[in-house]
Amino acid sequence: MRVGLTGGIASGKSTVTAMLQRYGAYIVDADQIAREVVEPGAEGARRVREEFGDQVFFPDGRLNRAALGEIVFRDETARKRLNRILHPLIRKEMIRRSDYFESQNVHAIVIWDVPLLIEQKLTNYVEKVIVVYVPENVQLERLMKRNQLSEEEARRRIDAQLSIEEKKKWADYLIDNSGSIENTERQVGQLWSDLKLKNG
Repeated sequence: MRVGLTGGIASGKSTVTAMLQRYGAYIVDADQIAREVVEPGAEGARRVREEFGDQVFFPDGRLNRAALGEIVFRDETARKRLNRILHPLIRKEMIRRSDYFESQNVHAIVIWDVPLLIEQKLTNYVEKVIVVYVPENVQLERLMKRNQLSEEEARRRIDAQLSIEEKKKWADYLIDNSGSIENTERQVGQLWSDLKLKNG
């Protein structure tokens, strides 16, 4: 069974993913794969260099994320160009890992942890969608604190994604992460029981 997990930036997706992993879920992390496909020598790195030039790389061949972020968070066309390069590579690797987990365990519950699950129209690759939710004011506050961003920079990053209220409409399961960690843990426990039941 493949389940998509998404939410807004700084909504606490990683916290919920870690809880699900403790219950026994297999995690396919889009952000982790996104880092791997641009490692020195990888196809993604080669294609990003062709598209954006040497200025988004360090001399040792590693991607300079800050330099690339400066470009793509200010310019929507540049962001779309980057996504066109990376998303097919990421998706292919996510499918490969899911197939592997399922070949190892026919009852595997595989969680696709994808920030842009809805925006990238990946919902048809999964059976259910979990949305980790916090109200936008909480999201803004957490993001500014976590990444040491100004309010303007944080808003720009939030606005680069579908709004959390829109994402909420796609949820088969909604985890409200605006309260205590115990409250989130309780919701995740109920969610896991339900997924186990549906997965036979």
